[in-house]
Amino acid sequence: NLMPRTLEGQITMEKTPSYFVTPEAPRRIYNMSKDTKLIVVVRNPVTRAISDYTQTLSKTPSLPTFQALAFKNSSLGTIDTTWSAIRIGIYAKHLENWLQYFPLSKFLFVSGERLVSDPAGEMGRVQDFLGLKRVITDKHFYFNKTKGFPCLKKPEGSSKPRCLGKSKGRPHPDIDKTLLLRLQDFYRPYNMKFYQMTGQNFGWD
Repeated sequence: NLMPRTLEGQITMEKTPSYFVTPEAPRRIYNMSKDTKLIVVVRNPVTRAISDYTQTLSKTPSLPTFQALAFKNSSLGTIDTTWSAIRIGIYAKHLENWLQYFPLSKFLFVSGERLVSDPAGEMGRVQDFLGLKRVITDKHFYFNKTKGFPCLKKPEGSSKPRCLGKSKGRPHPDIDKTLLLRLQDFYRPYNMKFYQMTGQNFGWD
């Protein structure tokens, strides 16, 4: 009901970080329009979890340490998959839920890493997937060293370039190497399954 009316030849886009991991979303979207094209931006789940934690920490400075939240006990034993920062990165499980309703051809999986290193290349794939002419190219981006992200060069009618907001590009806290290796080991089988399901190797391992 919140979607604008869309005329023939127009594309309506909507985004949220929570659709992909919300169990009810695929059925609801399918019932609304089974022709919907789905774009999912994914990044290394370990980096994603730390980024998620950093974001929450900025709003809740009293938050326990990353280690305390990621593990069921402090001995780096069992990883706590009930913590959303960990659970969201188990992409294969979420995709299984979506594939009950949509074929793989309805999905485009965008690499979060390549979106930073080659924004025009990834945006080229997005435009092709949506059946659009490739309008966005290299000349639309420049790399902002301070942020560590590409920014859009100034759009017409505006003097300012468009960069991601203050909440993006925050420095991550130092995480113990042993802990990072444990997380990599935990995600590896899920990553491998995700590569098989999507036919894409994202190079996270």
